[in-house]
Parts: sequence; C-alpha cells; structure tokens
Amino acid sequence: MVSAYSVQISNRNPLVSDSPKPGDLFLKHAHDGSIKTRKQPAMKKLSRLTKIIYGFGDTGFSMTSTIIAAYFPIFLTDVIGIAPAIAAIGLFIGKSWDYINDPLMGYISDRTRTRWGRRRPFLLFGALPYGLIFAFLWWKPPLESQTALLVFFTFMYVLYDAVVTFVSMPYFALTPELTEDYDERTELTGYRMFFSILGGLISFVVPMMIIGQMSPSNAGNVFRMGLIFGAASALPLFFVFFGTKEKPYFTKLERPKLFASFKSALKNRPFVFSAVIYLFTWTSMHIIEANLLFYIKYVVQRESLSEVIMAAIFITAIVSLPFWNWLSKKLNKRMAYIYGIAFWAVVQILLITVNASSSLVYLLSLCILAGMGVGAAHVLPWAMIPDAIELDELETGKRHEGIFYSLVTLMSKTANSIAVPLALAILDFSGYIPNAAVQPASTLTGIRIVVGPIPAALLVGGIIFAIFYPLSRDEHHNVVKKLTLRRQIQDK
Repeated sequence: MVSAYSVQISNRNPLVSDSPKPGDLFLKHAHDGSIKTRKQPAMKKLSRLTKIIYGFGDTGFSMTSTIIAAYFPIFLTDVIGIAPAIAAIGLFIGKSWDYINDPLMGYISDRTRTRWGRRRPFLLFGALPYGLIFAFLWWKPPLESQTALLVFFTFMYVLYDAVVTFVSMPYFALTPELTEDYDERTELTGYRMFFSILGGLISFVVPMMIIGQMSPSNAGNVFRMGLIFGAASALPLFFVFFGTKEKPYFTKLERPKLFASFKSALKNRPFVFSAVIYLFTWTSMHIIEANLLFYIKYVVQRESLSEVIMAAIFITAIVSLPFWNWLSKKLNKRMAYIYGIAFWAVVQILLITVNASSSLVYLLSLCILAGMGVGAAHVLPWAMIPDAIELDELETGKRHEGIFYSLVTLMSKTANSIAVPLALAILDFSGYIPNAAVQPASTLTGIRIVVGPIPAALLVGGIIFAIFYPLSRDEHHNVVKKLTLRRQIQDK
C-alpha cells in the first residue's frame, strides 16, 4: 500500500551502516520505523533514431508558423490589397480565437485514452486537414471589397489556428512523456529545434523562389507555394505517430478535471516562470519575424538578398545548438538562457544602426551574431517548460501536460494577437505605402523601432524572470526520484 510508506530522498543515511551512494532511495516503513535502501533504477535513454523522428515532427510547424509570420502580413497588404490597419483586425480576431482553442485542446488531449496513447492519435487524424487548410490560407478569392476580404481571411485564419492547435498541442506535450531526464530533455529539445530552425530557414528562403515577388500578379505563385508547404508540413506528423511510443503508465492515471488543471498550473511556480520566460522570448521572435521582410525591403533595401540574410541567421542558429546544449549541461538551463538572450538583445539594438548605405559585410555580421541568440531562444525556453510536469505529478498525482503546454502557447499567442497587429498598425500610422519604391522617413523609423528596441526590451524581460527561476537540476532530479519510487510502490 502506498500509504504504508513515507518516501525520503537523501545522499546520507546515518542509520545504515553501509554508506549509500548519492541517488539511493530510502523507504521508511510506517509500522516499525526501519529504513531500507532501494537503488534508483537507471532511467532508460531514448535512442538517437527516436530523438531524430520526434524532432523531425517540428519541421512542419516551424515552416507553417514561419511562413505565416514572415509572409502573411505582406501577402495581405501587397498581394491581396488589404490596408495594413484592416489586416491587423483580421490577425487580431484570428489570434483571439486561441484564448478558447488552446486550453480546450490541451484539456481534451490530457483526458484522451486510446490504445495509441493520449497524444499520437491527434497527429494521425489531424495531419491532412492541417496541410490542406494551410494551403488555402494563401488562395486569392474573387472578392473586391475590403470587408469581404477581411471576413474571408479572418475565417480562414481562425480555421487554420484551430487545426494547427489540434496537432501541435499533443505533439509538444509528448516531450515530458518521452523522457524525464533533466539534461536529456535539453538534448531532445535540441533535436526538435534543429528541425525547427531548419524549417524556418527553408521557409524564409524557398517561398520567395516560388513566388518571385509579393505583388498581385503573382497570386497564383503564392497559392502554389501554399500547396507545396502544406503537403510538406503534414508529412512529418505521420513519422512521429509511427516512430514514437507513449508510456502506458500515463494512460492509467486519473483523467484530470478542467478547473483543477488550471489551478494546478497556476500554483506551479517553475511552470509560471518558464511560461513567462517563453512568453517574452517568443513574442520578441514573432515581432521580428513579422517585420523582418519590411526591414530588408525598405530599410536596408536588399530584398534580392533576403534569402542570403535569412540563411546567415538560421544557419548560425543551427550550428549554435550543440553549444547551447553543452552550456546548459555545464551550467544549467537558466544561466545558459541568460547569457544567450542578453547577447541577442544587444545585437537587436545594433540593428537600428543599419541603413541602405551600410556595407553588406556589416549587415551579415550582425545577422550571424543574431543567429547565436536565435539558437538559444529556440532550445532553452522549450527545455525548461517540461521540468515542471514532474513537480505537478508529485503534488497532485496527475499529469497535465496538455493544459501546461496550451497555457504556454496561449500566453504567447495572446501577446502576439496584440503585438504583431500593433506592429502593422504602427506601419500604417507611420505612413507606410505598399510596394512604394521609397518609404517616408517616418515609416523607416517605425520599422527600425519594431525590429530593434521593442524586441530587445522583451528579451530583457525574459532575462529578469530567468534570474529568479526556482527549479534547479538537483531539485528536479529529487522530484523524479520520488516519483519513480511512488510508481514502484503503486505497481505492487
């Protein structure tokens, strides 16, 4: 019986003659007070193939989210012909739907019980709708009025957000279920972020090769791009479904209730801190993504070199991933994040010094330096989030991965539903003229502000919360040890 034991974890036990080693678990029998040691079983490591397959699954999400962030605003303004302020309304409404969509999907995922597990069925049945709806997000309908176009693209954006949440939320929630090891999670996240950044690089470089230029005459090319990337984004989800396995133990746990899940998440301090860190980091990332093409096209006036500029950022980010994984193991996730994001914030400030007369060498040097920070931003916040899951299970006896991850992404989407449309509104207010050869000086200043100082300030916010992040590597190890022992006792 579980209640017949109390669990103690220690590195020393003066009542046992044999000096136990760190990591030994002590069972104190409730009836006679005797103490016995039980060796912590070695945690089974994931195979490299499993890590690669799981990481590959993020390629599609990265491609679709990057394409939408980078190209959808300029597609609406320069191809469809919607005014920036009206486009901002559609983006705000679409993102606002996630206030309901994300938590609901996370809750459903937590309560799902099938022979395939809790998460993987959503990948199997949601992959095709995900790819198809993404493709039609880039179709130009035979509509003329601004109101009709706004209604159409708002509806499509809401539909896309619903279906991408259907597959992405269960996928993200697989991370803490595949491994409970503190450092292996960073490594697993590193594999995922390799494919994520690779997908981002492909999404910044290849679409413009297909499209040519964002103009009304190339609307057919834009739709062709949507079809190609919709199919390419759905494919990796089938690999994840067939190439990973969920632990049967988690399907035996009691189904969590909705309000109890929310309460559990908000009481979990490591989760709250990691969620806010993610919020600041990725809101900054999305603002940069949404405005980078405007910056390249109008501020530095090198639209023809956009693929080279993007490649400099993303290739550097990919190359830097092993370094951030190493630094996280050498120090911890919190300190690695602080160093990487502080470095990136400084680089973003320096971007305001670039103009059309700046040398290409200077511009590419800043992009390479920014790529180092982008690598840190991709791997470290995501690696911190799952560590709170075991603490939640220890305190509640349940697991709420779906709700936890849904709240993280919801916080980010909530901020983005305000920040990204606000950035478009700033462009409109500053006098932005779609497809103009020369923009007003006020517009160039507005673009510089939303690409440089604003993201840098958000990154500093993430650093402040990282300084006070409350869960260390040793504390997480102790939590996992207690859970392992509890599960052993429950199985008897």
